Amino acid sequence: MKPRKPCKGAAPLYPESRRVRPSLPSPQTRLGVGRSFPIRSASLRLFSVSALSFLRVKIATLILLILAVPIVFQAAPPRWSPRRADAWYAKQSWLVGSDFIPSTAINELEMWQPDTFDLPTIDRELGWAEGLGMNTMRVFLHNLAWKQDRAGFLDRMDKFLHVADKHHIRIMFVLLDSVWDPNPQVGPQRAPKPHVHNSGWVQSPGAKVLNDPSTWPAEIEPYVKEVVGHFRNDHRVLIWDLMNEPDNENGSYKTTELSNKAEAAQQLLANVWVWARQAKPSQPLTSGVWRKLDWSDDSKLSPMEHLQLENSDVITFHNYDPPDKILISIQSLRHFHRPVICTEYMARPRGSTFETVLPVLKQEKVGAYNWGFVSGKTQTIYPWDSWEKEYEGEPQVWFHDIFRQDGAPYDPKEVERIRTLTGRTRPEGR
Repeated sequence: MKPRKPCKGAAPLYPESRRVRPSLPSPQTRLGVGRSFPIRSASLRLFSVSALSFLRVKIATLILLILAVPIVFQAAPPRWSPRRADAWYAKQSWLVGSDFIPSTAINELEMWQPDTFDLPTIDRELGWAEGLGMNTMRVFLHNLAWKQDRAGFLDRMDKFLHVADKHHIRIMFVLLDSVWDPNPQVGPQRAPKPHVHNSGWVQSPGAKVLNDPSTWPAEIEPYVKEVVGHFRNDHRVLIWDLMNEPDNENGSYKTTELSNKAEAAQQLLANVWVWARQAKPSQPLTSGVWRKLDWSDDSKLSPMEHLQLENSDVITFHNYDPPDKILISIQSLRHFHRPVICTEYMARPRGSTFETVLPVLKQEKVGAYNWGFVSGKTQTIYPWDSWEKEYEGEPQVWFHDIFRQDGAPYDPKEVERIRTLTGRTRPEGR
């Protein structure tokens, strides 16, 4: 966003005063070192103004104008250069973690609303992540939780970050999300549908706000600026992910989804880039591409992919395929000459596993966030097709997640493999 410039031919800020030749003051009008000058007005009344006071007013006005210019005409900071992004990434350990929500929450609202914010469970489960050698988590926020209780929301974020920091875990926060239910509501959240993958996850913002740009200055812009601005220099925040899968058409909710969703989301995300940069975060910004396997041909990128890849400080992507295919994605994204991080992977029945994919990500020095940590109300141990296919009990092969709610691993060999790759020794009693 370029700085605004005054319009050519615009009226000056202060119109030139009509010049009036002052009369010489009488001895009675002298005020110390200053002199008063009668000034003729349209009504022929005389006003006495101290020359020294006049000078002070002029200087004060000039100072105010100088201070105001950067505020009025300030542009958003530019995208990080590749050199800056590489320098930032070189300072990080290999980033490995999960997309995290506590097992007691069905969605982002239940995680962050005051009545259901479950810090003891968060503390316990992040402790298990620390035990695996994980050093980061990707965590979804929600604009309605902020709108409902702005100060409280920021306070809960701070408490969450304090617990994460205790476990040596830094957080990638996701500000907005276009996946699953397009009609979020504050208050008590519905119970999970039995055996259905992410049956209660909600979009942020909902379809009504997304489809009405006139609401964004009140609903989205202050949310982005306030949240990013509040934590802009917080070392506990690793990255800001501005919008998750913005053009996801969401087949499970096709009857209530917007017909123009991709266009509306693209318009919103373009604004979110500006608002987030205006908050001047010290952390990098990103939005991950996800719709295809290969992004090497710029001419085949969608408008949304252009927007994401040409504005991200670090490149992020999603891939739930076996290692040979994830390698194609990684190599195709190298030509953007920026650090590459995989923010979603690991779907066991599809061949995306810790055993096969995580070693590839480490070898390629690609950050790794698997979807799901503790099996709970999101029910992501069930596959995506559970929206169409009925499941009567726990699947033999979990789709996502690592631990049961009592801390027992789904696959003990799997967690040992993760610890080996992260260099974490086996904790006592495990």
